[in-house]
Order: sequence, then C-alpha cells, then structure tokens
Amino acid sequence: MNERNHTIVIEIFLLGFKNIHKFKILLFILLLVVYCVTICGNLLIIVLVSCSRTLHSPMYFFISQLSIFDIMLSTDIVPNTLASIIAEGLVMSFSGCITQFYIFGCSESLECFILAAMAYDRYLAICNPLRYTTIMNFSLFLKMILISWILGATLILVTTLSIFGLEFCGPNVIDHFFCDFAPIIQLSCSETSTVEMEVFYMSVFVMILPFFMTVTSYGCIVNTILNLSSNLHRIKAFSTCSSHLIVVCIFYGTLISIYIIPTKGVSLTINKVASLLYTVITPMLNPIIYSLRNKDIKDLIRKLQK
Repeated sequence: MNERNHTIVIEIFLLGFKNIHKFKILLFILLLVVYCVTICGNLLIIVLVSCSRTLHSPMYFFISQLSIFDIMLSTDIVPNTLASIIAEGLVMSFSGCITQFYIFGCSESLECFILAAMAYDRYLAICNPLRYTTIMNFSLFLKMILISWILGATLILVTTLSIFGLEFCGPNVIDHFFCDFAPIIQLSCSETSTVEMEVFYMSVFVMILPFFMTVTSYGCIVNTILNLSSNLHRIKAFSTCSSHLIVVCIFYGTLISIYIIPTKGVSLTINKVASLLYTVITPMLNPIIYSLRNKDIKDLIRKLQK
C-alpha cells in the first residue's frame, strides 16, 4: 500500500448512461448509425484524396488527416459506449482505460494542431496568393504534419505516464461513458496536484496556442476579404475557407463548453451529452461539411456515381 507507483485497481467500471432502460435500444441504434456514417464518410474522404490527382494539394491532405483523427476518436470511444449501453455498464482493465484516454487525448491534440495548420494554409492562399505555392511547398506541408503527429503523440504520452505514476487503491467506478482525464484522476488515492498542473500547462500548448494561431489567421483573412474590391471576389475568397471555419467553430465550441466553462452545478447527464457532441457527433459532421460545401469533392463524388 505504501509503495509508490503500485497500482491496486486492476479494473475500471464505467457506468455509462444510467436509467435509460426504455431508450437503450434506440440510443444503441442511433450511435451505431452515427458510427457507421462516421467511418464511411471519413474513409471516403481519405480514399478520394489519395486516389484523385485533382485533390493532391495541401488543403485536401490536411482534410484527410482530420479524417484519420476522426476515425481514431470514434473507434476509441463508440464501440465501448455501445457495449456499455447494452450491458448497462462496462468493465475495463485499468490499462485499457488508460489506453483509451491516451488515444482520445492524442486524436484531440492532433486535430488542434492540424486545424491551426489548415488556418495558416488558408491565410497564405487568401492573403498571399501569389506566394502561396512558393511558401506552402511539399517540404513545409510535410513538416507541419510530422510536427503535429510528434507533438500530439508525445505530449499526451507524458500525461499518460504521469497518471501511471499515481496510486489507485479504490474506488474503481467512473460515472461516464469513457475514460477522460478528470474521472480517472478522481479515482487516485495519492496527491494529484502535480499531474493536474502539468495537464494545465500542456493544455495551453495543445489547445490554447493552436486556437490563438487559428483565430489570428482568420483575423487576417477577414481583414483581407473585407478589403477586396468586389462582392464576387469576397464571396469566392470566403468560400475557400468556410468549411474549415465551420469545423473550427464546432470543434472548439464543444471543447470550450466541456473543459473551460465552469461545470459546477451542471448535472452529469448534461456533461455526458456535451461529451457526446465532440467524441461522437463532431467526427461524423466533419466529412459531411467538407463534402457538402466543397465543389471539388462534390464533383468527384458525382463522377464516381456515374
């Protein structure tokens, strides 16, 4: 009991969605349909970008990266959630719970970095169109993707290892449908202030800094669009980044509602529903938004249907 780094808890019980006996089949079917749409939609984006030469540009490769992250996130969360709905709870190994947290945190961090990279790409395309191909060359594009993957995977790994360094001697029940950071930390019977401070500073680098870079890029984009001479040019310029802007608003809107806005006094049910938005619904919406609002992708889909 007194040895540090000794994990006594070997299983975690996720309560999932309680007291939904009358609606569990309906919720199961709904989440299963959403999951299938998410996987099919994001796989379609990846295949289209990989196989079509007309989509071989930095913007579309960034979109395909987002699709990879959405598949990672959905596959990490939804299957276990479906199992917990049917069984009215789910038993996971402690290591499985921590692994789920790592994949979840990794996919969210990667999306923050890639959304910032996409905002910079749109900034160059609209604010510096003559220099776009020179600046956003293959080398820079590849470095941005590699750096995003390295930072996202490494920073969350540090947090995951810090959690493993805590003592867990009971209880082992999490009133949530997946293993998020706060519910895991609440189970620890050792001092967690150091880990919580570490996560706070990491979140500034992972979420706040990319968000600031994204907002700054769009501030420059809006200023450039407003200074264009004709309404036609303004509409055309805005259309090139409108899909990305919608995805950014949905992504950061849900993250802010969960992790930044104080949740004191908010019921666990509301918190779970809000968590569903960014872990289940947002990954489904991303490919739909890009396919419905992107002319190149829509044209390519029409050709495949003929």
